[in-house]
Amino acid sequence: MVLRVGISGRRVELGRGHGSWRCACAVCRTDDRQGRGAELGRAVECTISGVRFLQSQYGFSKDSLTQQPTMLAQSALLAAGAAALAVVAAVFLLPGPAPHLPWAPRGRFADMILANATIYTADPVRPFGVAMAVRGGRVLHVGTYDSVKEFRGKHTYERNLSGNVVLPGFIDSHVHLIDGGLQLARVPLRGVKSKDVFISRVKEAVRDKHPGQWVRGGGWNNDFWGGDFPVAAWLDDISPDNPVWLTRMDGHMGVANSLAIKIAGIDKNTNDPVGGTIVRTTEREPNGLLVDAAMKLVLDVIPDVSLTERREALLRASRHALMRGVTTVVDVGSYFPGMSEKQPWQDFSDIYQWAQSMGKMMIRVCLFFPLPTWSRVCDLIHEKGRLLSEWIHVGGVKAFLDGSLGSSSALFYESYKDDLGSFGLQLIDMDVLLNATLESDKSGLQVAIHAIGDKANDMLLDMLDEVVNLNGMRDRRFRIEHAQHLAPSAAKRFGEHNTIASVQPDHLLDDADSAGKKIGVERAERSSYLFRSLLAGGTHLAFGSDWPISIPYKPLKL
Repeated sequence: MVLRVGISGRRVELGRGHGSWRCACAVCRTDDRQGRGAELGRAVECTISGVRFLQSQYGFSKDSLTQQPTMLAQSALLAAGAAALAVVAAVFLLPGPAPHLPWAPRGRFADMILANATIYTADPVRPFGVAMAVRGGRVLHVGTYDSVKEFRGKHTYERNLSGNVVLPGFIDSHVHLIDGGLQLARVPLRGVKSKDVFISRVKEAVRDKHPGQWVRGGGWNNDFWGGDFPVAAWLDDISPDNPVWLTRMDGHMGVANSLAIKIAGIDKNTNDPVGGTIVRTTEREPNGLLVDAAMKLVLDVIPDVSLTERREALLRASRHALMRGVTTVVDVGSYFPGMSEKQPWQDFSDIYQWAQSMGKMMIRVCLFFPLPTWSRVCDLIHEKGRLLSEWIHVGGVKAFLDGSLGSSSALFYESYKDDLGSFGLQLIDMDVLLNATLESDKSGLQVAIHAIGDKANDMLLDMLDEVVNLNGMRDRRFRIEHAQHLAPSAAKRFGEHNTIASVQPDHLLDDADSAGKKIGVERAERSSYLFRSLLAGGTHLAFGSDWPISIPYKPLKL
């Protein structure tokens, strides 16, 4: 890993320019390739922030940082019960030879020196420095001001930070980056707390559309206004000439108006697709709500977002992330139940590779692709390697086993309290999932699978036992995305095969009002967000935001 600083649009990275290193952190469990280590040892990505910001937001001060050097690394990162931190170091650096980095700095003098700073290094031996020298986008040295003066040349720019803090920048382990950029330009429904405000937001968006244009938005959470789901009848009077599609904040449910339902050809005779539900009235007419795979019925008739819009979305999302100190993300793609497997590949070729070729990449991305396309991922890695550039890394493949709690589609052993007889949805046949996982794993790919309900998580852990039995032990770093509700013995099982629990503390806040209603207070308190139990069982946690499922994007939040 590298130490990268973002300041006034500049980015710098830790490294000495004498070779290539691999991550030596506890997650990657590898030493540097040449046995020497980087200047600051165990380095992480970083960004610039200020002491005044820390004081106002979290009560931190320069003195408290100095007295408690591990506060940010331990207290903030592990305060999962309070959802204090939305993003931490991602677990995506796969084992294997470290690549040669052609962008290593050359020459003696620094491009920039940062002085009079409180620089948090994440190195327990030397947790803080006061000055830093930077050249060619990489950190040359961190230490005292006297120790960096030797790097000052005639053209070196020097900036006095006046005690401001250089903090590790955040590596968000689970985002949908381009979707986040698109959502920033759509109907904002996150945080809406009443039916009236919901309707007024949509009504305002309709005013800006020509007849026939689709109105899209998302982020709504029905629990914020008492629990009633929005239905087509809420929208029909305000959008008679415009089809409307609005996704729930978890991405596993959406509501359409009657015009959109008609365009999609959905009526009382339409069967529920496998892995999805068309919610109906007592007369079996569709009421506008579609769950998981049923969303595809509407998504298939929505015109594709233009290439220009998606490119603008990447740039908008990247700026949005950088403004919040996020310098690297694991992008699990525009791939949800009911959506095409083609979209992530189109985004890769038309968006990411375009941005790379045009010099427009602003943050580093680790890309995951749909599991059914695993062989294509293997071909890409075989042809170009995992590290496609300084900015783009091929991570692995992703799939879905169940849905979400809020949409009543997470898969549980026990019935939903508010929908007796319903246990959630299994979105894929286990034999199909096992075979695709076996082949992906055999090819050396990292596999990440979405599971929220306790039964879904146990099914994945059972499947992983079979994968290990058939393919043998290796450093595979299997990821379970969300791992939100666990049976009593599951937390210990994660540690047996070094399974990564890719979790999102912010969802705890999203579910705080609804979990008790959905599955009962006792079950919710016993089985939900068991981060401490996972850690005690030897599990590696990778924290993420799940943006734009989780909005607003606030990496640090107490």
